[in-house]
This record gives sequence, C-alpha cells and structure tokens, in this order.
Amino acid sequence: MRLLLPLAAVLALLCLVPQFVVAQGGADNGEDNDFAEFEDFDDDEFVMGETHQAGQQPPAPAQAGAEARQGIDPAKGQPKGAGGASPQDSEDFMEIDDDHADDDGIVEDEDSEFEHFQDEEEFEGFAGTIGEQDELREGEPTVGGKHAEPKLTIPKVPIHFRTHWDSYWMEMLMLAGLMAYFANYLVGNKKNSAIANQWLSIHRSLLEDNFALVGDDGKKETEGSTFSFNKESESVYTLWCSGRTCCEGMLVELKMIKRQDLVSLIAGIMKPVQDQLHIKVELSPDSMDNFVFCVASRKQATKMFKELNDLNKFCCLVSKAEDKYGVPGFAVLSEIAEVSSSVLDGRIVAALNKYSHLIDYIHLSDQYSGPIQQEDPNQLKRPEVKRILHCGFNVPVKGDLEEMKPLLILVFYLMDRVRRLKLSKEAKAKSDKNRAAVEEEFMKSTHQARAEAAAVRREEKRKAEKEKILAEEDPEKQRRWEKKEQKRQLKKQAPKMKQLSIKAL
Repeated sequence: MRLLLPLAAVLALLCLVPQFVVAQGGADNGEDNDFAEFEDFDDDEFVMGETHQAGQQPPAPAQAGAEARQGIDPAKGQPKGAGGASPQDSEDFMEIDDDHADDDGIVEDEDSEFEHFQDEEEFEGFAGTIGEQDELREGEPTVGGKHAEPKLTIPKVPIHFRTHWDSYWMEMLMLAGLMAYFANYLVGNKKNSAIANQWLSIHRSLLEDNFALVGDDGKKETEGSTFSFNKESESVYTLWCSGRTCCEGMLVELKMIKRQDLVSLIAGIMKPVQDQLHIKVELSPDSMDNFVFCVASRKQATKMFKELNDLNKFCCLVSKAEDKYGVPGFAVLSEIAEVSSSVLDGRIVAALNKYSHLIDYIHLSDQYSGPIQQEDPNQLKRPEVKRILHCGFNVPVKGDLEEMKPLLILVFYLMDRVRRLKLSKEAKAKSDKNRAAVEEEFMKSTHQARAEAAAVRREEKRKAEKEKILAEEDPEKQRRWEKKEQKRQLKKQAPKMKQLSIKAL
C-alpha cells in the first residue's frame, strides 16, 4: 500500500508535465510573434470558410461582431474556452489580451457608415431623411411595382414678340419725336438761311457803296462783288466790311431764333424771342471825342447798365428823357449832358419815333471793354478799351426786310455825326476828370497786388545779381557786393525818421 501512493503521484506528475510544456511553449510563441493577434482572426476566417463550404450559412457581420465581443465562436456558437475551444486556445487568447491591454481596439460596425444619412441637420432644405422619403413614396402611385414618374407642370409663358402694334406705342412715339425733330431741323435751317440771304440781297448795293471791301472774313479772297454771309452756326450769320473813312471796320451779325432746334421753339412759346441784327463799328482813335452815350428801350437800358463796364462806370440815367428829348419809350444813359443834346438831333429823334418797334439800342463809347468782369487781385492792368458804335435792331416779325434798310442808313449817319461832334472845354475837362477818377480807383484796388509784384521783381533782380557776382572768381568784387548788401539791410531795418526844418524867430 505504501508503494502504490508514491507510484500514483509520479504518474499524475507525468501527465501534467506535457500540458505544462505545451502551454509554456504557446505563451513564448505569443510573446515573440508580433503578429499573433492577427493569426487568431485568420483562424476565424478559416473556420468561417470551412463552415460555408460545408453548407452552413455564415453569420451576419453585425452578429459576428457581437459574438466576437462576447467571446463566442461564430462558427460553433459556443463560448471560447468553455467547450467550444481547447484550453490552449483560451490560454492563447488571454495572453494576447494581457499583452495588448493598453491598445484601444475599436470594432467598427458596417451600419455606422451610413449614419450621416439619418442626420436631419446634414441636409438643410432637403425633403427629409431616407426614412421620411420612403414614407413619402409609399403614398405615390406605382406602376408595375415601381414608383411612377412625377407629372411636370409647364406654365404658359407669353410670347415675347407680339403681333399687336399697340404694344409698341412708346417706341412709335419716340420714333415720331425723332422724325419731327429732324424734319424741323431741316426746315428751320433752311428758313434761317433764306432770311440771311434775303437781307443781304436787299442791302448789298448800300454796303458796296459805303465800303471798299465787303464779306472779307480773313480766310478767303473775295472776287468782285460775289460775297455772302459767313455761317457761324445754324442761327448766327456774320459779315465783315472794311474800307471806309472814320472807321476801321464794321461787323454785321444776324442773330436769329434757333428754328432748327425744336426744344428752343417750344421754349420760345413761353418766353418769346425775336430775330435781331447787331452792327458793331470800330471807330478810329481820332474820329471820336471822349464820351459815353447810350439810348435804348427801358428794359434793354437797365440790362446794359448792369452788364457793360463803361456804362456802369461813366454814365448815369437821364431823368425825364422822354419829355426832354422827345423819345417816348426810350431811356438815355449819358456821361455829359452836352453830348445827349448833340447826338439826339432832329433826324435821330425822328428815326427813333418812326422805327421804335425795330430799334433796340444805340451805344457810343470811347471806353468800351465789354461786360463787367469779376475783380481779380492778380490783374495789374486795366482791360483794353476801344472806341465803338454799337446798334441793335429787331428784325420784323412778318419778314419784311425792306423796312430795315433805313436803319442801315441811320448807322452811316451816326458814324459821320460822331466824327463831326466836338466837345467844349468844360465837357472835355469833365470827361478827363471822370477817366482819371476811374483810373485812380483801379490803382487803389490793385495796389496790394502791384506792390507784391514789384517786390517779386526786385527779389529776382537781386538774386540774378548775386549769381552773377558769385560766378566771377574775383574775391574783391564779392567782398564789395557783400558789404553793399549789408548796408542795404541795415538801412532797411533802421527806423524811419522825418526831418523838420524850424525857422528862427
């Protein structure tokens, strides 16, 4: 009996040694092999492949993942290490879990790949999620088990090009306006040209008798008696005449209504205007004494007094000129009373009364410089003045230009009358005094500007002299110039003293 107990213990030990050796060898192999973790998955795939070949259906991916997490063999449906796997496999699995306990193993589910389609915030403005779309499709009609295509509703869009002319009333109105404007341009331009040619044909002989050269514009040579107006614009025609005593030349300007412009014609209905003839004669310096005189309609006289420089500076309005000179409807602006009575003789007064509806103004001046200009502090000289005779006449409305021929004769009479007019000593003294006062006023207004200009000129002269001295290589000259400059500066800085002489008692 004592011998049997030790023998049984030896046999039991011999049975346990092989299992311990096998387990130890598997543990060593798991520690040395870095890819042991993936060998278990290969074994699982191999088992699944055998099961599939044997006619068994492989488990679903989701079910296989769940069983793997629970420790169940997907091929046998039993827990590993509890009859479904050998103890050796169980020990190998435990060893791998111990070695890789620090690694975070994440098993992805295939269903999570399409989870973003179930997110309502993923598709904004979409009809709904996949489930909602399926619910919507359940109510749609089906054909042969398939959803029927939705019906497309095409709205009725009106045709852009219509056949009715009343749809283009705005375009037709604009086209009619353009046609009316161009037609009026042709008719108005032709009418203005006809008026200019008619006036020239009536006064041609009178102009040729008084001037040696008619129609000279300085650009082309006139041959014989063939001359015409110079067309400045569709409504302005000019004619230059020269070659007569007591004048340097005469400019005839026919300024008519802008008949070629439909807009101007419409504006003329609200503010009527009239065709006018302006005659400007440049008198010779020795053919007129120093005076300024103007006779014009009341409205025109007020306008000219405000706009023209010579009338504003030298003339004043003559009171009761209608009764005094017998010119009803006219105002007189005169510098010297003697001139008014000399110019407005019987012949001139008769013409003013007979053609009062045609005569607009008559202006005589030896100080004509144009309209009043704004005061410019940099202007150091007075504007250039001329001796002129300006006459303005209205063209008859009915177009009877023969009535204007005596007015041109009146202009020639005024030229001769001014040449023969001589002022008395008192009138000349008053005239000279007025011009001296205007000159003094101008000098006072420009004194500051002239002083600044003179200082600039002196500084430039001194600078040029200094550069000239420094350019020379003579130190003696430079020394003398510097000494002279110092004396000048000291004298300039010294206070000014006034010397008074006292007589002894």
